[in-house]
Amino acid sequence: MSKMMDDIENQRDYRRIGKALEHLAETWGDDRPSLSDLADQCGMSEFHFQRVFQRWVGLSPKKFLSVVSLEQAKQALDDQSDLLNASFDAGLSGPGRLHDLFVTYEAMTPGEYKRAAKGLDIRWGWHDGPFGKTLLLATDRGLCGLAFLDARGEAECFRDMADRWPEASLREDPVFTQDYMDRIFAEPESIQEDRGIRLFLKGTEFQVKVWEALMRIQPGNYTTYGSLAERIGMPSRAARAVGTAVGANPISWLIPCHRVIRNSGMLGGYRWGLPRKIAMMGFERSGQGLRLDVAG
Repeated sequence: MSKMMDDIENQRDYRRIGKALEHLAETWGDDRPSLSDLADQCGMSEFHFQRVFQRWVGLSPKKFLSVVSLEQAKQALDDQSDLLNASFDAGLSGPGRLHDLFVTYEAMTPGEYKRAAKGLDIRWGWHDGPFGKTLLLATDRGLCGLAFLDARGEAECFRDMADRWPEASLREDPVFTQDYMDRIFAEPESIQEDRGIRLFLKGTEFQVKVWEALMRIQPGNYTTYGSLAERIGMPSRAARAVGTAVGANPISWLIPCHRVIRNSGMLGGYRWGLPRKIAMMGFERSGQGLRLDVAG
């Protein structure tokens, strides 16, 4: 009975912190909300809210606000110009790349794309992760899908990812995908000897170019849609087409579309919800052990 009560309390705390993040997303760019404002959103006293927030996020509310502020985002954009150029020159690996985790990718051939992956065996599973319930899809050639639970529910979220592979054979195998989960979200000290994560991408040539550009952005730094367009040899006015490709990203977090914001430093959109985007930004800029469920 005690464990059941603890689980209920934990879920309630998850939802409360999710409300705080939703409030941050709604007020991004306005005056920074106070501790009192955030506590009110959660229906908690300031003292209790601070304790719960610190326990789940690993940072005090004040520290978390400082690392995800509009001013910080603008500064990161200013700093990113040289960093983005340097990371493009250096390739996909390097210090700071997902805690030095080496990520490589293989794109489907045009013939495979045309056949819609007929005959491909894809295994999938749901897992608990630092950003809530996480869906992984993987083949023997690498990870091909990473998504998060949202308000649609598990069945719809799975269908959305599965529909990208209409001719593939999909079977539930969380034991197979758990290895990816453990390595993707491992603590930095435990992945120094990791053999790396391979991604298997299904996308048009243009989409793959955009996703490769995203993977070159270092954690804790941001870029804009216009800058991404220029990096792949297109004019900045092609930002809308780049934004569409960013939104079609099949492997969230590892292909970090959460690092794209607007020229003004404002958040822009995020397929899996702005509260989750803020959580990811805080995770990367703080270097702390963020553990949040923001599925809503």
